[in-house]
Amino acid sequence: MTARISRGGRSSAPPVDFRFEQRGKRRIHKTPAGWQVTACEPWFWAELDALRPRVVVMLGAVAAKALLGSEFRVSEQHGKPIPGPRDTVAVTTLHPSAVLRARDNPSQRMEELVADLSVVAGLLD
Repeated sequence: MTARISRGGRSSAPPVDFRFEQRGKRRIHKTPAGWQVTACEPWFWAELDALRPRVVVMLGAVAAKALLGSEFRVSEQHGKPIPGPRDTVAVTTLHPSAVLRARDNPSQRMEELVADLSVVAGLLD
């Protein structure tokens, strides 16, 4: 079960880095505040302009909502190509860490992630 995607020498950082709360030896990830998302936008747009990708993949709700608005629901719309920023095609998927943390049927979550990334691979062919 794999989704084969050639990197083609291009990659980009997420529009928002993560923040966390230290609990003993564990780091509990927290959703970034709105001002943190806004603060990261200039870097995202600069990377998008420099790389000029055909497809933008948004891993998880934070990335999707940062680009598509707060009403966007990854759970309902993942894996569907939609018009993206700067004449790209956008595809959202679960964040890989959500697959690792899934308590309810993690194998199904992994299958969804792979299926979504297969959609991306098809768009790049």
